[in-house]
Amino acid sequence: QLQASGGGLVQAGGSLRLSCAASGRTFDRFIMGWFRQAPGKEREFVAGIRWSGTVYANSVKGRFTISRDNAKSTVYLQMNSLKFEDTAVYYCASAPLTTATINQEYEYDVWGQGTLVTVSS
Repeated sequence: QLQASGGGLVQAGGSLRLSCAASGRTFDRFIMGWFRQAPGKEREFVAGIRWSGTVYANSVKGRFTISRDNAKSTVYLQMNSLKFEDTAVYYCASAPLTTATINQEYEYDVWGQGTLVTVSS
């Protein structure tokens, strides 16, 4: 089970940190990812983290940072220099370590409920 939190309303240029707490699984045995879905658009990959490193969507590279604390079974998404187009519901998800394509939604089998991020221009 995954529980996302930390969303809210922020002005453009501001920052937010999302958290996703995991339970019911051995956290460090899974890839963790963040996805988002803007109004009227399909859900898209934002960032993913595995033992070998991190992967980011081009649209957030240099502004967002994904990290994890295995002791707390939590993954974070630090979002800086937020833009209006970052407005979306953000979802965390987990995928098996054997996943080859970390940025593909179909690889993830457990999803959190989503947390809304609204960036005002």
